[in-house]
Amino acid sequence: MAEISSFHDVRFPLGVSFGATGGPEWRNEIVTLTSGHEKRNARWAQSRRHFDVGTGLRSLQDLREVLAFFEARHGSLHAFRFRDPFDQEADDELIGTGDGVTADFQLVKHYGKGAYVRPVTKPVAEMVRIAVAGVEMVEGEAFTVDSLTGIVTFAPDAIPPNGASVTAGFVFDVAVRFDTDRLTASIASFQAGEIPSIPIIEVKT
Repeated sequence: MAEISSFHDVRFPLGVSFGATGGPEWRNEIVTLTSGHEKRNARWAQSRRHFDVGTGLRSLQDLREVLAFFEARHGSLHAFRFRDPFDQEADDELIGTGDGVTADFQLVKHYGKGAYVRPVTKPVAEMVRIAVAGVEMVEGEAFTVDSLTGIVTFAPDAIPPNGASVTAGFVFDVAVRFDTDRLTASIASFQAGEIPSIPIIEVKT
């Protein structure tokens, strides 16, 4: 039996993803008291994204490509990379401050001037740029990036010194899975302008 938590390091077709609809979701509990005041509690520490990629289909070739991708993932069983059309890059993000010892830093993205800090775990490795105290480092020499965890690891002779800011610019994907085990497609309906719904949802890996 395949592992439920398995992740396929392949990207959903970019052309289709750029036409998808969707966005972030939070899960909160809100209780209205007898006084009329509210008590609000966040059930999730991190937001979760959901999309419908059916709106990105523009041709029968797109439809066939997505059907083949769906089959290869065994429906909802295996997660995969997805390029969020609305949120896919970051510039000059502070990912940590050096202490002269720490070599590993997690890529993150800040929202609302730090009101929410989102871990980024599926960066595009070749599109990650790192600077220490404003000086850009050379990938492969000063640091490496794990494209499956988003962890930046500095070489022993390039570990950020005490007090030095570590910043990053990067493009990233989101780990998602299909939120259905059945796709219903009709060539006649598609040619008439009807687009099937193909839901996908973010997973934490």
